[in-house]
Amino acid sequence: MVTDPIADFLTRIRNAQMAGHRIVEIPASNLKKRITEILYDKGYILKYKFEEDNKQGVIKIALKYDPSTKQPAIQSLERVSRPGLRQYAKPADFSRVKNGLGVAIISTSKGVMTDKEAKAQNVGGEVLCYIY
Repeated sequence: MVTDPIADFLTRIRNAQMAGHRIVEIPASNLKKRITEILYDKGYILKYKFEEDNKQGVIKIALKYDPSTKQPAIQSLERVSRPGLRQYAKPADFSRVKNGLGVAIISTSKGVMTDKEAKAQNVGGEVLCYIY
């Protein structure tokens, strides 16, 4: 049993990239689906597919690599808020990720979104992870 599904999600992507895999399969949840959509919208992954099985479903993610250097598009996946120490932030307190080049994923009362979207809507929330 996994006690921190977000950390498991990030670790599976990190491990697949280190092994040079093209596709990674992750057990689905609504939160993981939304994080996957954000990764796709920001250009960190090639494509994704939500597949239903008899249980909770599976997310298949096609990882993105640089064609010439074979380096992964995602350089770092960093879990911020964890079950033992939750991290919350107001819109004014959102720190810039990698000097504005990265993305922070925030769980707000209006759904899961990036730090820029949360700042535009003036909502704070739990800082789930940093991606750059």
